[in-house]
Amino acid sequence: MTDVLQPAVLPTVLVLAAGRGERFAASGGTTHKLQALLAGKPVLQHVLDAVAQSGLPHHVVHADPSRPGMGDSIAAGVRATADAAGWLVLPGDLPLVQPATLRAVAKALGQHAVVVPVYQGERGHPVGFAAECGAQLMALGGEQGAAPVVKVLGAKLLAVDDVGVVTDVDTVADLQRAELSLQAGRA
Repeated sequence: MTDVLQPAVLPTVLVLAAGRGERFAASGGTTHKLQALLAGKPVLQHVLDAVAQSGLPHHVVHADPSRPGMGDSIAAGVRATADAAGWLVLPGDLPLVQPATLRAVAKALGQHAVVVPVYQGERGHPVGFAAECGAQLMALGGEQGAAPVVKVLGAKLLAVDDVGVVTDVDTVADLQRAELSLQAGRA
């Protein structure tokens, strides 16, 4: 079986870069967590590099005071890409996510309406949504993200060998752990 996806059916990766990063600041961070340096480049750039390497189209959802919660940001991203073949919702604070994982979730959307990657029993991101979920995603609001859509539709749990789907950077300690993971991966 091949890992090649057909361009006409590629979902769009919605990179969520709209959070306030309050926990990072509270933990001693001196910059926004997405701009914090990890192996010499910003956390968000690691995410964008993985998306670029995946070959999937993407749309970055930046901060906007009119969209206070993750649900609002997802809805805005889906509205901005309403003609997409589906969406992979990827928070911008997951710098270790692998391009192959993005492609695997995208491919699984060919068979399932909602796909959640799972690493060693822990659910992670990106969560994939088929185009048929568009209206429900556009109706989201508030802080809980797309959890209501996943709950209603259920999800295909996709086992992946990628710690990056569950390695988010919410605190300075998280950033340090991500740095150690990157160093260990290079050894």
